[in-house]
Amino acid sequence: MEDEDFTLAALLEFKKEEEQRQEEFEALKNVAEERFEETKLTEVLEKKGMELFQEDWQLSQFWYSDETANLIADELLDGADSDTVICIVSAPSVYAAIKKRQPSTLPTKNIYLFEYDTRFKVLDPERFGFYDYNNPLEFLPELQNKVHRLLIDPPFLQDDCQTKSAITAKALLNPNKSLKTKTGELQYRLISCTGERMKDIIRKNYPDTRPTTFYPEHANGLSNEFFCYASYEGKNWKFLPDN
Repeated sequence: MEDEDFTLAALLEFKKEEEQRQEEFEALKNVAEERFEETKLTEVLEKKGMELFQEDWQLSQFWYSDETANLIADELLDGADSDTVICIVSAPSVYAAIKKRQPSTLPTKNIYLFEYDTRFKVLDPERFGFYDYNNPLEFLPELQNKVHRLLIDPPFLQDDCQTKSAITAKALLNPNKSLKTKTGELQYRLISCTGERMKDIIRKNYPDTRPTTFYPEHANGLSNEFFCYASYEGKNWKFLPDN
């Protein structure tokens, strides 16, 4: 009888948590619909963050830890200026980390999220693009060849997913990789975070990237070893020695 009581209590607690999460998500949605007041959005995200978005493992959703999300966000924003266009593909926890920050502290407003899960449209309806890697060239047309800094984290550790995501990356990136920001730094930065066992296809798809000393971590744990591949050495990582 005690086991039944425990099971019932656990189910009731789970239901209560789900109802609370839904209420908080609706509050966030209301903020987005009220002409998108960024200050209110920041306040809501600071309280709960990615807890508002339950992971769906069938979609291979594994959110980064706060430390990882903020570190990658720092790298995307570092040295950027008002002309810099940033796109985050299939890594909504990094986008949420940026949206937690006060809008006045961001060097650019041109920060976009491409994501299959349309719940994340609430983070910025104007800069959200539905993205399905199975249709790699179906994205916001105004961003084609316009993106200077790109983070891409393909959802599945499969060659097909990685290759199609790379098609998207190449179509998004500005072909002029020598452009400089107002502070004299290169606009171009390419980051791909994915499993270590994808290293050969990453090398093929992004020949100008190398594995780095930074290892992304996930909030709820993930058995696959993750690597961060980048086109540059940043403040938070260096290139690993060639094997």
